[in-house]
Amino acid sequence: MIKINSAKGIINHFNKSIQIKQEFLNNQTNLDSFYEAVRICVECLKEGGRIYLAGNGGSAADAQHFAAELVCKFSRDRNPIPAESLTTDSSIITAISNDYSYDSIFERQLKAKLKCEDIFIGITTSGNSKNIIKALGEVKIKKAKSILFAGNGGKKIVNLSNIAILVPSSETKFIQETHIMLLHVLCETIENNLIFQTKN
Repeated sequence: MIKINSAKGIINHFNKSIQIKQEFLNNQTNLDSFYEAVRICVECLKEGGRIYLAGNGGSAADAQHFAAELVCKFSRDRNPIPAESLTTDSSIITAISNDYSYDSIFERQLKAKLKCEDIFIGITTSGNSKNIIKALGEVKIKKAKSILFAGNGGKKIVNLSNIAILVPSSETKFIQETHIMLLHVLCETIENNLIFQTKN
């Protein structure tokens, strides 16, 4: 039997998560930023670019999740869409961490891989992730485009990205829940806006 206070906690979590998502939807600036993110992603892919992503902890999982949905498929059978998470190669990550700094693990990979036609999506719930901040700086140097996914803490680094999508919360769990929903919507919208030959 579930305790009453536990049941209330479950309901409260659902309600709070719904409230934050509704608040995001009710803010036209948020919607405009998201529409622009969709636009530049579709434009990038149509022009032969690719999407790179990075984050830490749960945000690293979100980066990998999004890349997998694009490379495999999300809602329909189609050719793979070029996307890569910079969080997956343990040899590269540990080498850079050991020889340089953990703060450089994404920046150095972007130095090696990023082209001006590509897009980098940086995910940081706190807005304080030094490795994401340094990665965004490298994107500027390469004259590519970047999208920042963050929470309220991202307000202090919005100027580092071309587009900032900020969840109206300071609680990591709710920011992450909203991020994965937004990334799912972004993935589906990319699929719906790109014309790939259907796999036979």
